[in-house]
Amino acid sequence: MYIGSNGELGLHHLVYEVVDNSVDEALAGYCTHVEVFIHPDDSISVIDNGRGIPVDIKRDDPLQRSAVEIVMTELHAGAKFGKDNTYKVSGGLHGVGVSCVNFLSEWLRVEVYRHGHVYEQEFERGIPTGPLRQTGVTTRRGTRVSFKPDPEIFTTTRYDFDTLAQRLREKAFLTKGLTITLIDERGAEERRHVFYYPGGIAEFVTHLNRNKTVLMPKPFYCEVTQGDLTIEAALQYNDGYDEKVFSFANNINTVDGGTHLSGFRSALTASINAYMAGEGLGKQLKENLTGDDVREGLVAIISVKLPQPQFEGQTKNKLNSDVRGIVDSVLREQLKTYFNEHPSIARAIVKKAVDAAQAREAARRARDMSRKSALNHLSLPGKLADCAERDPARSELFIVEGDSAGGSAKQGRDRRTQAILPLKGKILNVEKARQDKVLEHKEIEALVQALGTGIGKSEFSIERLRYHKVILLCDADVDGAHIRTLLLTFFYRQMPELIERGHVFIAQPPLYKVKKGKSEQYLLDDQALNQYLLKQATERVEVTVEPTQQVLKGSKLVRFLEGLLEFQALAAKLTRRLGGDTRLMELVLHTLTGEGGYRPGRKWHALFETEAWLRHLAEKLTAAGYAAHLDRDEEHNLFRLVTQLQDVNSPERSVAVDWELATHAEFQRCATIYAEWRDAMTGPYRVSFGTTTTPVAERAALSEQVFAFVRGDISIQRYKGLGEMNPEQLWETTLNAEKRTLLQVRINDAVETENLFTILMGDDAKPRRQFIAEHALDVKNIDV
Repeated sequence: MYIGSNGELGLHHLVYEVVDNSVDEALAGYCTHVEVFIHPDDSISVIDNGRGIPVDIKRDDPLQRSAVEIVMTELHAGAKFGKDNTYKVSGGLHGVGVSCVNFLSEWLRVEVYRHGHVYEQEFERGIPTGPLRQTGVTTRRGTRVSFKPDPEIFTTTRYDFDTLAQRLREKAFLTKGLTITLIDERGAEERRHVFYYPGGIAEFVTHLNRNKTVLMPKPFYCEVTQGDLTIEAALQYNDGYDEKVFSFANNINTVDGGTHLSGFRSALTASINAYMAGEGLGKQLKENLTGDDVREGLVAIISVKLPQPQFEGQTKNKLNSDVRGIVDSVLREQLKTYFNEHPSIARAIVKKAVDAAQAREAARRARDMSRKSALNHLSLPGKLADCAERDPARSELFIVEGDSAGGSAKQGRDRRTQAILPLKGKILNVEKARQDKVLEHKEIEALVQALGTGIGKSEFSIERLRYHKVILLCDADVDGAHIRTLLLTFFYRQMPELIERGHVFIAQPPLYKVKKGKSEQYLLDDQALNQYLLKQATERVEVTVEPTQQVLKGSKLVRFLEGLLEFQALAAKLTRRLGGDTRLMELVLHTLTGEGGYRPGRKWHALFETEAWLRHLAEKLTAAGYAAHLDRDEEHNLFRLVTQLQDVNSPERSVAVDWELATHAEFQRCATIYAEWRDAMTGPYRVSFGTTTTPVAERAALSEQVFAFVRGDISIQRYKGLGEMNPEQLWETTLNAEKRTLLQVRINDAVETENLFTILMGDDAKPRRQFIAEHALDVKNIDV
C-alpha cells in the first residue's frame, strides 16, 4: 500500500523514501550533500550532512523511547506532522516512509551525528535489537541509514543503478545547491555518478537537449511565488519530433501528471495560439493549433512547491491539489512577456507548430488511405503467419530478421499461440522522420497492421493490441544489432506505451553449443558456460592442497571453486578499502578467521569490542614489516587497528581495520568464505586430470587451470546467427516458452534513455563517434 509493490518498483521506492528525508533537510536549508551507496550484497546506505534525527527521549512516551526509535517504528511520527513548521515544504507527506523501510528490511542500522556525539540503533525486520546508544564523539553532523531489503517480502532484491540514477538526478536538478552522489560497489570497478546542478531545472532542460539542435539559445525559465505556492517552469524547443515534459510537486516526480501539468499544457497551447493570431501567422491553417502541435520538439519541466499537497496514493504519481487555474494564469502571463521580448524565437516556435499541424493532417490522410487499403486486403499483412489464439494475453508475435530465419521460425513455432512476422532489410530510422514519412514505409505499415494498435497519439490504442508479447528475434551479429536498435527506436518513439506496459521483449538465442562425446547442450551466455565447466570439473578433476595434503573433488571441489570465484571478485573491492595492499588483505583475513576471531554466527560488532584478535593481527603485521598499533574508535567506542601502508610513493598513508570496515558486505562475505575454506586458501596446489598432473603456485590461477583441463575435453561452438539453427533447434532453444529466455525491454532511466537514442540514431555524428570511442573496449565479441 505504501511503496507500490513487493517487486522492483517497491524495492527502489525504499531508497527514495530515505533519500526524500535528506532532500527535505536540504529544502529546509540544512543539508548540502547526500551519498547513496549500493553495496555488493544489494544493501543500501544513505548518508547526509543535515541536522541528524532528534535523539532525545520522548517524555510523553510511555515506553520512554528515543525520537529515533519512534520515527523508525511508528507511522506519522515525522517532523512533517508537527505544528512548528520544521518542514514548510516536504516531499515525504505521509510520514510512513522510513518506518516502512525499516519493517520491510531484513536489517536496518541508523547512525546519528548530532551535538558532537554519535548515536546508534539496530533493527531486525522493524524490531529494535536494543535501545538507542550514545557510542562516541564526532565532529560530523547528519544521519546514516543502512538497510537490506527483506528477501522474504520482495520478489527481487537486486537494485538497478540506472533506475536510482534517474531519481537522484531529478532530485539534484530540483534542489539547487544539493550534491547527490550515487556509488555502486557491486561491479569489478566502482561505478559513480555525482549530481550537482546549480542552475536548477533550466540546467535540467539544457541537459535533456544536450545532443539536439535547439531553436532557443537558452531555455525559457520563470519562478513565481503566490502565497504558499511556488511555480517554477523551464522549456526549450529542439528540431526533433518528440515531446518530453516532466512534472514535479515538492520534488516528487508526478509521472502521471496532475493539475499542475494540465495548467502548464493549457497555458502553453493558449499562449502560442494567441501569439500566432496576434502576429497574423498560420493563415494556411483551417483551425487553431492543438496541444500535440505546440508540444512537438518540446522539452519542459513544470515544478510546484506547496504545503500539504494532495497526491493519489503513497507513491505520489499524480497531484490532485487544486492548482491548475493559478498555474495556467501565471504561465500565460510569463509566456506572453517572453514571446514579446523574443519575437524571433516566438516565430520559430509557431513555425514549428504549424509544420507539425500540417504533418498531422498529412499523417491523417495517410492513415485513412492505409485503413482503406487494409480493409481491401483483409487488414493483416500477407507475410504475417498468424496464430490460432485470439486472446492477446496468450498470443505472441515474433518479429524476425529476414525471410530465411522467418521461414525457420514459421516451421518451428507453436502455431496455436505464436505468430511470425519476417521483416525484409532494415526499417526506417524514425528518429529522423516525421510521422507522415513513417506511415509511408512498407515494413512499418506491415508491423502496425500486425499489432493492430494504430499509430500516432490520436490513433494509438493499447486496448487493440493483438499480442501481449512482442518479441524481437535478430541475429547476434552487427546487422542483427542494428535491426534490433531500429525496431526499439520505432517502439520508443511511436509506441512508447508498449514498452511502458512491458509488452516488448528481446529473444535470447543461446550463445554456445557444447558437445562432449555424443552429448550436446545449449548454453545461454558466459555465466552458463562457466557453470557447465564447473559441473564437468566434478567428473575427472582433483585438486590437492600441498600444505595440508587435503584433496578436493566432486561436489566439494565445485563448492570450493564457486566460493573461490566469488571471493576473487569481492577481494578486489576489499583490497581497495585496505589501500590497494593485497598482502595486507590476506594477513587481515587469515588472522581474523584464526583463534579468537570470526566464527559463523558471531556478531561482527563483537570483533571490535575487545582487543583479542586485533592484538594478534598487530603482532603479525609487525613481523611482516608493517608499522601497526591498536587505537580507540572514538565515534563508536570500540577498538581498531591502524597500520602504515608499505608504499614507497606514499609512506605516510595508513588504513584502519575497524568496525567501519567490517560493516561492508565485501569484508563480511570474504571473511565468511575464508573461514569456511581456510585450510585450502593457501597454495601451492596440484591439479590432476586423468593421468595428467599440473602444479599451480597461486590460488588466483587455480580456477583457470581447472577450466583449461575441462575445455580441452569438450567442443564449444559460439552461435552467430539464427540461420545456423534448423527449425527444431530454434524451437528447442528460443521459441519454446518452457525453456527459452526472454529479455524484457524497460525504461529505467528516462533521461539517459532519451539521450542514448538521440546519440545513436540522431543526425549529429560527433556524439556518436565519441560514444563508440568510449565503449569500444567494452565489446567482447564482434561478429561481422
